[in-house]
Amino acid sequence: MDAYLPLFPLKLVAFPGEDLSLHIFEPRYKQLINDCKETGSNFGVGVYLKELTTFGTEVELVQIVQTYEDGRMDIKTKAIQPFEILRFENPQEGKLYPGGEIAYLENDPHVSEVIYQQFLFYLKEMLRLLQYDADISKFQVTSFTFAHVVGLKLEEEFELLLMQKESERQEYLILHFKKMIPVMKDLQHAKEKIRMNGHFKYLDPLDF
Repeated sequence: MDAYLPLFPLKLVAFPGEDLSLHIFEPRYKQLINDCKETGSNFGVGVYLKELTTFGTEVELVQIVQTYEDGRMDIKTKAIQPFEILRFENPQEGKLYPGGEIAYLENDPHVSEVIYQQFLFYLKEMLRLLQYDADISKFQVTSFTFAHVVGLKLEEEFELLLMQKESERQEYLILHFKKMIPVMKDLQHAKEKIRMNGHFKYLDPLDF
């Protein structure tokens, strides 16, 4: 066991380094956030798919942006590190919310230059097709940086989170990009053809 964390199950994957904004309205999680504010402790976002999985991500409470009259809150958090839940308590003793003993997943950040350059090449093309405005040359990009915007399903995001080597995660995304980019190009071409319908067209004479 590495730690004991209050747990907040959500139907999402929080990637390390991600800024996550949440609206808190359930009484048990209002209590959780207030406790974290008072003690300065972090909490865990447990990944809920069809049921609660045994994995999640530790997050830090950065700011309570707004507290409403009924106790609801808008908060900002920062995701830190993935973990596995070793023992789950619902609710945590003496509290409304769950908690659990967790062990952090290891992370090997090393990746070969060949894989990294291939990853960046396909990522740039994917972001261009998505019309996502980001100059990735200005900061260090990892497999997690744009993982939420490149068309992964929730189950695929979860699979990515559990990988403990950056090289493995980048190779996983490269395969995803190779699959998605041709589809997106075909879709873009179809949209351009649709836009041309109903307009006067200049057609080159055919030499046959």
